[in-house]
Amino acid sequence: MSAGYTFDVDPSRNYVRLRMHGFFTPEDLPAFIAARREAHVRLTCAANAHVTLNDIRELKIQSKEIVDGFSRMLGDSAYHARRLAFVITPGLLRTQVMRALAGRDDARCFESKRNAEAWLFVPNIDMPIQKLVGTVPLRMGA
Repeated sequence: MSAGYTFDVDPSRNYVRLRMHGFFTPEDLPAFIAARREAHVRLTCAANAHVTLNDIRELKIQSKEIVDGFSRMLGDSAYHARRLAFVITPGLLRTQVMRALAGRDDARCFESKRNAEAWLFVPNIDMPIQKLVGTVPLRMGA
């Protein structure tokens, strides 16, 4: 099965959905990287403010060369998402994904799209509390 992918961009939600399947070869990477660049051009948010869901449930186990290529690609901070979720089935591919992510704390793996999207759109709890609840003082008691 040859490699395939689709990008779907929702600028109103700062959301990139990606679906990948098959087996990638080194010849597939330049076109994939170009498609990613085109998808990011359609975003209207600030750089690195978007979220990305990558559904790779139909992706085959990849060669070390391809895993290393994806790792380099994921390391390009110009394209980092605020949060990056992978929808994946348990197994060796999951291990390859975790190796490619190399300790990024803004990325997670999920077995369901619903759980991945829930995590992607949870408010950023690292921001100051005033941004989460506003600056109006809370009233205590009745």
